[in-house]
Amino acid sequence: MRNKALYLLILLLFVMTFCLTGCRTAPKAETGGKKLAYDRPLAPGQSALRKITDPALIPDFTMAACNLTNLREAVGNSIHYMKKPSSQQFFPLDDVTHARALSSLEEFARLLDDGVTGAALNAAIREKFDVYMSVGCDDEGTVLFTGYYTPIFDGSLKETPEYRYPLYSQPKDLEKGANGEILGRRGSDGQLTPYPPRAEIESSGILKGSEIVWLKDPFEAYIAHVQGSAKVRLPDGTLTTVGYAANNGHEYSGISKQMIDDGAITSDQLNLSAMMAYFKANSNMVDKYVNLNPRYVFFQQSTGSPSGSINEPVIDLRSIATDKSIFPRASLTYINTQLPQATGDQITTSFYDGFALDQDTGGAIRAAGRCDVYMGSGDLAGKLAGNTYQEGKLYYLFLKDGL
Repeated sequence: MRNKALYLLILLLFVMTFCLTGCRTAPKAETGGKKLAYDRPLAPGQSALRKITDPALIPDFTMAACNLTNLREAVGNSIHYMKKPSSQQFFPLDDVTHARALSSLEEFARLLDDGVTGAALNAAIREKFDVYMSVGCDDEGTVLFTGYYTPIFDGSLKETPEYRYPLYSQPKDLEKGANGEILGRRGSDGQLTPYPPRAEIESSGILKGSEIVWLKDPFEAYIAHVQGSAKVRLPDGTLTTVGYAANNGHEYSGISKQMIDDGAITSDQLNLSAMMAYFKANSNMVDKYVNLNPRYVFFQQSTGSPSGSINEPVIDLRSIATDKSIFPRASLTYINTQLPQATGDQITTSFYDGFALDQDTGGAIRAAGRCDVYMGSGDLAGKLAGNTYQEGKLYYLFLKDGL
């Protein structure tokens, strides 16, 4: 009897240990007590993607294949982009040609149109597609997933005492390259110089006359810059959308670390809601902190849903942002991590895997160890985005040769 009890105790301890370790597929973004350098650049000549050659290491897509809401629409948006001649300039990327990327999307669309789901879709993917994994920040596939969203702010198409903080359209003297890269500011003498950083733009008034909308709050204007788009609720109740047009060519630099160092917020308050509350109470501190970020975003008015960097609409949980200099744009991906969800008034985090399309980029999204998931628009999406900070895996799916 004692031996049987001892056996049951050992078995119970084994099960508990397994569930606390082996089942934890997407740990909090920290490993072994030491934070990883998620923005670590690739080694010279290194690819961001590694083809999985051992079938045992290919994920099981069955769970993701049971939740296909809005996926066909997102795939269609990527196909629409890939059929534009301008998309061809970004391929090949490693062994992914433009033709292969497009045919992969089209084949996946056919599977969805045929009603293939669940285990059948998982089997079809394993039969027809090669699976590539992001090498991540550590060459072992570790990717930090964060979230972004489209805020909804009150604003006006005219400056008033209430609406005093403008978002600007792209200035005429900003020069772009053939691939959309920022070359600088074209002077009257024809010479190119770096475009001024945020603090100088704001203090000099050089953009006066190119305002497209005014907001109530200076930090809300900054959030629009960070997110790359916003919906603006006008005084008559109608909504207008402002989307990303360009930036001033400076690298993005976050402000949260300095705020923590200064004691403005604590590390356990590191979310957008806490930062907004701080600046509501301390509006005189906005310029001090936001000017630490030299990157400045310019906007354009648009209709409908906000668009990603491939100029196609972004869709909740179906659009992701990555470093487009190393990942193939518009391509089909599979993400495996933990994401927040709303349950009543509570935000909880749970396991998530799903298909998404690589349709966007971001100022802070650099290197193979970073990925941003689009969480939607409005206040709830903002809370979800602000609570998205988890490690996981990122995979890309491409048709096998000869298919």
